[in-house]
Amino acid sequence: MFRGAVQLSLDAKGRLSVPAKHRDALTAGGQGELVLTAHPHRCLILYPQAAWEPIETKLTSLSSFNPQISGIQRMIVGQADVMHLDSAGRLLVNAVLRKFAHLDKDVMMVGQGSHFELWDVAAWDAQLEKLMSTDQLQIPQELEGFSL
Repeated sequence: MFRGAVQLSLDAKGRLSVPAKHRDALTAGGQGELVLTAHPHRCLILYPQAAWEPIETKLTSLSSFNPQISGIQRMIVGQADVMHLDSAGRLLVNAVLRKFAHLDKDVMMVGQGSHFELWDVAAWDAQLEKLMSTDQLQIPQELEGFSL
């Protein structure tokens, strides 16, 4: 279970140092393979290989004749990059994915249970501000009756 948010920095080569407390959990059960891909919200998502496989299977089983589905398949499956952490625990974020998510230097790594989201810090701050700027937070029907 991946939780929490941490601000990290990309180095000049596009590498991101994954916090030590998450390295073993990310690489367990999949020969150390990770999958990094695009998300429609203009962030990146990082999955352990084992958690990614059912998502990829579901997406690729859908009809590519539907333009919306094929667009999502192209974005998520088409840009998926299988990778390993290097010996220093760093993840190389390829240039295409960095460009997609507007990642330059400062990156937020945000736990989402089964995976992490990687956000440009300014985009992350804008997401939070947008969520909190409504007069009354709109609660989706699925969360009605839910309490913290």
